[in-house]
Amino acid sequence: MDHAPDAPGAPVGERRRDAGATRRRLLDAARDLFAERGYEGTTVRDIAERAGANQALLFRYFGSKQGLLTEVVAQGGLEQLHATPPEELFETALRSMLTSSAAGTADRSLEVYLRSMGRGDEATGTLRELGEQYQSALAALSGAADGALRADLAMAWLLGIGLMRTVVAREPLASADPDTVCRLVVDTLDHLWSAPPESDPR
Repeated sequence: MDHAPDAPGAPVGERRRDAGATRRRLLDAARDLFAERGYEGTTVRDIAERAGANQALLFRYFGSKQGLLTEVVAQGGLEQLHATPPEELFETALRSMLTSSAAGTADRSLEVYLRSMGRGDEATGTLRELGEQYQSALAALSGAADGALRADLAMAWLLGIGLMRTVVAREPLASADPDTVCRLVVDTLDHLWSAPPESDPR
């Protein structure tokens, strides 16, 4: 277990470096466990054990498991969202999800979303914010009055692909080449952004 931040004889700079490394290990462990098991299926003890750290340090650095989830989502999905032009967001998120099934990948936020959303009230607010910000960014792409609907359809497709590939592991999607999946999906999705809105039948 990592007690270095509390070691009284260590120089201040060394304690700070150790604290930063421990905090990073806790974030990495939480990200991977939330992606593998979901928020409700992951305990604080699980995270601390995988990080090789004391549970007390988790509470010191993040306050709670929910606080840790908030930071995982902020450093993954929200950071990616803010750094990516809207027209590249869907493909970037899709490609990230298609290639992030291995532990150690920096952004597994959509896997966390898939396995955790709707399975615990504690996690819902943080994950809802992520979904709403993605929807808002995608809705602006079409410029149509029904842009929010189009964005929801795109999000549903994105999350459905993630569900089938990473959670259900359905073949041939589970082992399909990410470049092939991206090409097929993005080429088809272009029509969603450019298609004129349906006329009101009334």
